[in-house]
Amino acid sequence: MVTKPAYIFDRSWEWEALTDFATGPQPEVAFGVVSGRRRQGKTYLLRALAEELGGFYFEATEGTDIELLRLFGMALGKHTGSPVGLPFADWQDALTFMFALPKDRPIPLVIDEFPYLMKANPALPSILKQEIDLRGRTHRGTSQARVLICGSALSVMGKVLSGQAPLRGRARLELVVQPLPFREAAEFWGLDDPRLAAMTHAIVGGTPAYRDEFVASDTPASLDDFGSWVVRTVLNRQRPLFREGRYLLAEEADIRDPALYHSVLAAIAEGNHTWGRIAGHIGYKSSDIAHPLRVLEDCGLVVKERDAFQTSATCYRIAEPIIAFYQAIMRPEWAALTTGHADQVWGRARERFSSAIMGPHFETLCREFALRYGEDLFGGVGEVAAGTVTIPGNRDRKERRIQVDVAVLSPAYPGEPRAVRALGEAKWGKVMGLRHLDRLRQARDLLDAKGYDTRETVLTCYSGKGFDDDLRAAAQADPHILLVDLPTLYGR
Repeated sequence: MVTKPAYIFDRSWEWEALTDFATGPQPEVAFGVVSGRRRQGKTYLLRALAEELGGFYFEATEGTDIELLRLFGMALGKHTGSPVGLPFADWQDALTFMFALPKDRPIPLVIDEFPYLMKANPALPSILKQEIDLRGRTHRGTSQARVLICGSALSVMGKVLSGQAPLRGRARLELVVQPLPFREAAEFWGLDDPRLAAMTHAIVGGTPAYRDEFVASDTPASLDDFGSWVVRTVLNRQRPLFREGRYLLAEEADIRDPALYHSVLAAIAEGNHTWGRIAGHIGYKSSDIAHPLRVLEDCGLVVKERDAFQTSATCYRIAEPIIAFYQAIMRPEWAALTTGHADQVWGRARERFSSAIMGPHFETLCREFALRYGEDLFGGVGEVAAGTVTIPGNRDRKERRIQVDVAVLSPAYPGEPRAVRALGEAKWGKVMGLRHLDRLRQARDLLDAKGYDTRETVLTCYSGKGFDDDLRAAAQADPHILLVDLPTLYGR
C-alpha cells in the first residue's frame, strides 16, 4: 500500500484501487481506465500516483494528430532525461517506446484526456490494443507497464470498453471517480452547520474543484451569510462558477444542438421528470427527445431512475447540482445577471430556490443517506429509490397514488417476496406530523397486500425543519418508526 499524499482529501478507496493496480505483481502489461465527470479530481489523483511511484504522466490537449504525437514525444523525452523531445515516426513507435519504460518494477504510465487523442487519431485504441496484446501474451514478462487512460467525456470513455471496441476485455481496472458524498463534501467545505451544508451542496454538490479553483476558497460563513455568498460567487459574473452551468453542457462533444439540450434540462429542473412531461414542456413529441435524453445520460448530466414499485416507470433527474441551479434560477434571469443585478435576482429567487432546488435535492440526499448508511439502520439493502404505490379502486387521479420519496428494498432473491426495509417521506420546508406517518402506514399496508414482505418495514420521516411532538412521541413508542433530521443526516 502506497501512502496517500496528505494534500489529497478523502479518495481513500480510489487511491487504494489505483496503487493496487499500479504496483500489482503480475509480470506482464496491465491496462486500466479512469473516468468521471469534470472537476472531480481525476487529474489530481493520477498526477499524484505518477509522482509517488516515479511513473510517466501525459495530459493531452485538443490538436492535430501530428502535433499531439510531437507533444507526447516531448513529455517522454523529459521523463527519460533527454534534453530534446523524442522524434517518433507514428503512434505505434511512440507506444512501443512507452511500454518499454518499466525495467525492474511496475510503474504507472498515464495518458490523461485520452478522448482528445481519439478525436485526432481514431485508430489509437486499436494501436494501444495491439501493444497490450503483444506485451501481455507474445512477450510475457518483457514489460511491467501499468497503462492508465483517463477522460472526462463520459460518452466517449463509456465506449472504450463496450461492444466491439478494440480495448474491450483488456482492462484490469475500471475506475469511475464520483463527486464527494454529501457528508465528506461538508467536511471539505468546512461547513459544520448541517442546514448550511445541505443548502451549499444543492448548488455545488460534491465537486472538489468548485471550492478552490472556482470561488477561491470563499465559503458561506453562516446561514445568514448564505444569500450573500450566492450573490458574490455563483451569481457573480466575474467568477468562473457563474458560467459553469452552461460550460458543462458545451464541453460535451456529442451535444450538437445546445438549445434543445438546455430546454430538456430546463424541463427537468421545472419538475417534469417523466419522458412525456419533458416532451410536453418543450413542445416536442415523446419520440423526438429519445436521443437528447440518451446523450445526457451518457454524458453523466442526467440520471434515469427506476420506480421502486412500478418496474415500467422511470423518471429523470439532473445529476449535477450546478446545472439544476443554473436552469431553475439563473437561466430565466440571465439578462439581469449579466448586467450586474445579482442582488435583485437572488431576492426574487429565494422562494424558488427552496421549492425547485432544495425540495428535490433534499430527497436525493435522503436516498443517498439510506443507501450509504441503511445497512446499520434497516438491514440488508439491495435498492434505494423513489416509488409510487397505487391505491386500488380510487377514481380521483390525484388520490390514486402515494409517492414514497425513499424506498429501501432488500436484495431480490428468486422465489422469495421482496422485503421492504423502509418507506420514507422527505420534507425540506415543513415540520412533519402524524399525517405524514399515516401516509407511510397506508403505503406499507398496500404493499403488504401486493405480496411484499413488510413485517420489519421501518417508517422513516426525513425533515429539514423537524417534527411535531405527536410524531416524536409515536417514534419513541415504536421502534419501527425512525425520524431523521438534518443533524442525523449529517452524522452530527
